[in-house]
Amino acid sequence: MSIGALAVLVMACALVVLVAFLIPTLLEIRRTAAEFRSVMAQVGQELKPLTQELQQTLAELKVVTEGVAERVDDVKEFMEAVGDTGRNIRTINAVIGSVAHAAAASSAWSTGARVAGKYLMERLIKKRG
Repeated sequence: MSIGALAVLVMACALVVLVAFLIPTLLEIRRTAAEFRSVMAQVGQELKPLTQELQQTLAELKVVTEGVAERVDDVKEFMEAVGDTGRNIRTINAVIGSVAHAAAASSAWSTGARVAGKYLMERLIKKRG
């Protein structure tokens, strides 16, 4: 036997061993691919209702968002009205404070005038008397 024949024999044995290991691997890959197809079909069936629900939810969310957007202007107007009311209350408070100050000042003047009038009356009565 020559070296060439021996090399061919070694290669043939190596090829047989390689095929012996490759066959179970290829069978396992084939089973895995079949299982993968089955899982993907099941996932596809389960995703259809989920995507429909998601589309319905998005449509409802869009309606709600539009409703909120419509009410934003109402809220702005309400807040402006509240601000105007606060300014009006401050103005009224300032006017009431001014009136109260004027009333207190006039009350002090009228009390002073009464006391002075009584004093003058008493002095006049004593002089005549």
